[in-house]
Amino acid sequence: MGRIVHLDQNMINMIAAGEVIERPASVVKELMENSIDGGATAITVRVEDGGRKLIAITDNGMGMDADDLNAAFESHATSKIKDATDLDGIATLGFRGEALASIASIAQVRTVSRTHQSDQAHCIEIDCGEGGPVTPCSGDVGTTIQIRDIFYKLPARRKFLRTANTEMGHLTEQFTRIALAHPQLDLTLMHNNRQTYRLPKDQDLKDRVAQLFPMLAVDDLIETQTREKEVHIRALLGRPSTSRTNNRLQYAFLNNRFIRDKFISHAIKEAYRNLLEPNRFPVVFLFMEMPYTDYDVNVHPTKTEVRFYNSNLVHSQILATLREKLLGTDLHVSAKIPIEPTTSGKPFDVNQRARRQEIADAMEDFFKQHRPSSHGQRQFDLQPQTSAPTPVTAPRSEPAPSYAEVRPPVEIEERQYIQIHDSYIIEQTEEGFVIIDQHALHERMIHETLRQRVRHNPLESQRLLLPENFEVTDAQASVIENNAALFTKLGIEVAPFGPKTYAVQAFPTLLGKASPAAFVQDLIDLLAAKSGSLNAEDLLDEVLSMTACKAAIKAGQKLADSEIQQLLADRARYESTTRCPHGRPTTITFSMSELEKQFKRT
Repeated sequence: MGRIVHLDQNMINMIAAGEVIERPASVVKELMENSIDGGATAITVRVEDGGRKLIAITDNGMGMDADDLNAAFESHATSKIKDATDLDGIATLGFRGEALASIASIAQVRTVSRTHQSDQAHCIEIDCGEGGPVTPCSGDVGTTIQIRDIFYKLPARRKFLRTANTEMGHLTEQFTRIALAHPQLDLTLMHNNRQTYRLPKDQDLKDRVAQLFPMLAVDDLIETQTREKEVHIRALLGRPSTSRTNNRLQYAFLNNRFIRDKFISHAIKEAYRNLLEPNRFPVVFLFMEMPYTDYDVNVHPTKTEVRFYNSNLVHSQILATLREKLLGTDLHVSAKIPIEPTTSGKPFDVNQRARRQEIADAMEDFFKQHRPSSHGQRQFDLQPQTSAPTPVTAPRSEPAPSYAEVRPPVEIEERQYIQIHDSYIIEQTEEGFVIIDQHALHERMIHETLRQRVRHNPLESQRLLLPENFEVTDAQASVIENNAALFTKLGIEVAPFGPKTYAVQAFPTLLGKASPAAFVQDLIDLLAAKSGSLNAEDLLDEVLSMTACKAAIKAGQKLADSEIQQLLADRARYESTTRCPHGRPTTITFSMSELEKQFKRT
């Protein structure tokens, strides 16, 4: 007798459930999508014990008659596709015909459904694949499905379920994804008879985001949209200051379907390039609409992955839309000075009051110390500086690259400013004042200049009268050889100069004040650490960031008036100077209203 046997249909469904139904959240996703495909405008989800004990979903959709209700829980039964040609343009959320059969094979299911044309409902009950007859019953128009004791006959699967709170977290995430994709729906989520979410129909997207993510300041989200080549993109973009340590607040939707896609993720990452610190992720809600025939959603059982037929077009349009909006938006960090609440009934913590009073006292002392004087000292309320701007250069005691090498001096508008601790520049504005990190701002502008230059030609360099030698290991020599083209782009020429020794023969003029050998050794170390983990573009950006850092004005470096003037004037030449190449803010803005609150003037 042969060893190969045919599995019965219920066993097939149970195996299929392993692909489709991972946990209670999977059930909620599949059933809510069925409700939406069924024309529902209102859906209520009730769960108990994180969905392990009960999941009940009620909708006001078109419902099912007795025949459809009987067939709905059979394997590969669906009303959404008829033949192979339908797979070329799937417009529904579900279509495989596996979900209901899989759910019914691993839990107790009771379904009541009624169509608009019928004056009575019908009911069916199934216990882990063993179904009863369809019988008449009472019920409203639409469908209610109750799922009890998921995996109760499959202890091997049930033991992998986590605590009620953990399962509820996954379930809420699925609810959130559907709620974001369908703001036109009336949605309710109940857990253990307590309301978790109540989302009204036709809700403004920002209002819905505010309900689902109360930790976000939705008024700070930047809204943008474009329509090009049959692709419509709408996005809500978080400012760099709202970034997170993971990408859980990045949501991408395609024709109202939540998806994960590496091209979209990369486009988002590139849009925020140099605007975020390393290992930080932006908050993004991205919505795309495009013809159903331009992508294939039938690539994964959970339908969260798609295959674009022109992925480069999708990537470039998302990147262009997001990047253009970000660079055209003022992303300066606004300082929020904490003030003592006057209307709250709660007692104010003594330590908090003391800390905030220290802030107020410090600010008051600062402004007292920088009142006008008769000695011509740079201060906030002195007459504006009128000396002609000159290139930024470093004092002889601490050489630094000439700022004029990056940008030529220009005539600038008169401003009022002061340098403090030889590191920060405080500049008066019409709305208050800004504090500028001189190193971060200069670094950002140099970085942008370098990117523009190396895109077309190698950096300008000059040959050294006395080449600088340095020793290398075999691994370091290999790094030099493998990155010869990159060295050329940077205007650096190195050549062997004896056993385990190289010499720097030419060096970029921008770094004329730096030690060539020390810079090249740092560059080799960076390439050795990053070459295997970054693509060519990201690696070049890392190198340019290091170069800009070494070429920029340093913290602790005293600047002349003309140098400060030039630095402030040249900001206007760049698309965005709000963040340094490493993602740190270059400028913090203080408004007069915040100051007046702090000094109790309002």
